Amino acid sequence: MPEPVLTEDQRDALQEVANLAMGQAAQRLALLLDAFIELSVPRVRVVAVREAAEALREMTGISETVAAVRQGFRSDIKGEALVICKSGNVQQLCALVSDPYAKSAYEATTEEELIFDIANLLTGACVSSIFEQLGRAPVFTAPGMLGLTMSLDDVFQPKVLAWSVALLVEVNFSLEDQSFRAHLVMLMAEDSIRHIHHALDALLSSL
Repeated sequence: MPEPVLTEDQRDALQEVANLAMGQAAQRLALLLDAFIELSVPRVRVVAVREAAEALREMTGISETVAAVRQGFRSDIKGEALVICKSGNVQQLCALVSDPYAKSAYEATTEEELIFDIANLLTGACVSSIFEQLGRAPVFTAPGMLGLTMSLDDVFQPKVLAWSVALLVEVNFSLEDQSFRAHLVMLMAEDSIRHIHHALDALLSSL
């Protein structure tokens, strides 16, 4: 069976929707980190789930271990959002954060707390904005910390996702004059792609 694909117009529309959503998330992140946020152009691909790790490795150039937080979302469109960054960059980020962390009663924010907070912010703001633009309201599952030192192959576990094909949307942000970069990856199940088609067609017809 051929993989489901988006038309060029649908792909362009989804990239623009993701771009607007990530802009909103970046504004919130800039306040948290007190830093200027640089955004990438969103990338959209249809991948076999068993090849998702390799696809992301090819897209991002990540070969080392990563920290990863995962959160599910659903409406008629369902999937998983993952926030991923290189393990070695998390400690660097901890040293950069401003209030409320730097002068808190806890002395210093742990790496796990910080990446978890960033993931919650990015996922909540970006996924909610994408769904709002598509005329949907997502329901989120509780986020979960997958780990601070994982390979991409361990992050993308086909048996856990239980899908064969997924629509992958990747967007990343970096801090100006810093090496830190994080990736927000949305994987949407194959049975949701038809609903995404309808949502994007409705959006395009309203323009």
